Amino acid sequence: MGDGDDVHAIHTLLYRYAELLDSGEFAGVAALLADADIIVGGKVVGRGERFVEQMLTTRVIVHDDGTPRTRHLITNPIVEFDNTDQARGRSCYTVLQPGATGIDIVVTGRHHDTFRRVDGRWRFASRDYTFMDFTGDTANHLR
Repeated sequence: MGDGDDVHAIHTLLYRYAELLDSGEFAGVAALLADADIIVGGKVVGRGERFVEQMLTTRVIVHDDGTPRTRHLITNPIVEFDNTDQARGRSCYTVLQPGATGIDIVVTGRHHDTFRRVDGRWRFASRDYTFMDFTGDTANHLR
């Protein structure tokens, strides 16, 4: 159903999310997730740009340089197509941050996403933040 261009477009959404988040561009992240249900613990907790931006600004610590001082690594993306305009994806993330003695792994986990093609472009339809696997020192990253 989906071809290589579709897979590439969805992978680009995953990587763009990380790039914007690490740059402290929460409005850009919110725009990417504007049409997405935000899920935690199996329940939709919100939707829309305003919700996503507020979620990030209240949870993520922004440092003097205007960024969270993190690097989100997105790995192992798997995309499965339900039809030509809908897909599901799973990927892993690792969040790195400079610490007192080097670079720390702050958290690792998995994203479960759904995607929908709207007006010829792939968009997030949902993002599940439930799957946080390992947590290190989040004192300089999360409130």
